[in-house]
Amino acid sequence: MENRGYLEVIVSGRKGSLELTSENLDIKEIALFFEQVEKLLFPDERRERPVISYQLESGSVVNRFYTSYQVIIGFNANLSQIKKSGNIDFLEPNTASAIETLQDIALKKNYGFLLRTSVEDSVELKIDKTTFYFRTTNNLVDAEFYLYGKITGAGGKDKATIHLLTEEYGTLIIQVSKDLLAEMKENILYKNFIIRAAGKQNLKTGELDKQNLTLLELIDYSNEYNEKYLARLRDRAMKWLKDIDTDEYLREIRGYDE
Repeated sequence: MENRGYLEVIVSGRKGSLELTSENLDIKEIALFFEQVEKLLFPDERRERPVISYQLESGSVVNRFYTSYQVIIGFNANLSQIKKSGNIDFLEPNTASAIETLQDIALKKNYGFLLRTSVEDSVELKIDKTTFYFRTTNNLVDAEFYLYGKITGAGGKDKATIHLLTEEYGTLIIQVSKDLLAEMKENILYKNFIIRAAGKQNLKTGELDKQNLTLLELIDYSNEYNEKYLARLRDRAMKWLKDIDTDEYLREIRGYDE
């Protein structure tokens, strides 16, 4: 059996006049914490990842998340760098986003979070109203991306999105106009497409921010050999080449005359 370790998240604070405990922590808050922990441990959203199991310590809000020990060692290194540098700009976008979400909760609800791991002499990172773990905004710039993958979902009741399954980034959720989806005559589900999307890119790491992607163009893609298409390209090329002196053209390309 694979060696396992854990990430421990201790939540403290008050609910009105009551001290925060496992009995009065709302299920929506628990679900939000779970979502952030998955981002912290597996920021690349791989389709296959080690299992994350959960344990809640009785009588307090001590949450333990068990997974591969190698993953825990890597996350402990992240905690060390955050504590040392005092910022999260170096983190992958999903990891940074999870830290920012915990920081936002701490500021709005006056909660405290203590993150530590099962690694010996683990670093302990405190997030509360006295800390300010947010990314430096000038590290993120507007950018366009060409993303290739299979569309596994499209639509939405309030906000329309497309789910694009990619090899490089896992599943990306891309915002799209409802009108564009309504105008599509063909079913796009489970077909391969190239998507041109607008979003944010980190200047330091080069990583795209997977949380804020908007569709600009949907390009049908087929990797099948198309003889008729290639024949049309050859015909167009021949019309352009027939009046060219090939020897003179090559000399110009090479940058010299004989």
